[in-house]
Amino acid sequence: MKIRPLSDRVVVRRQRPEEKTAGGILLPDTAKNKPQRGTVLAVGQGRLLKDGTRRPLQVKEGDTVLFTTWAGDEFKETHEPDSILLMREEDILAVLES
Repeated sequence: MKIRPLSDRVVVRRQRPEEKTAGGILLPDTAKNKPQRGTVLAVGQGRLLKDGTRRPLQVKEGDTVLFTTWAGDEFKETHEPDSILLMREEDILAVLES
């Protein structure tokens, strides 16, 4: 399934949660925190301004981004273990550069 976001929406694949702590303790599913980092899969055309023009988004496909814990709406594909998030660009806090 291909998702094409509209307007200033962004599709992000959330990274998998850590399986164990820095000390080597394995974490059960109930103790894992939702990662606040993900990879941008698709971006919309941009926000429509009052004068009818579009402001392009500041993120692009392939960017690794940081976002708040409760950002966007979460969807789970049946054949994929990771969740897909559909969020507005304003929910993205930063782009990570390597």
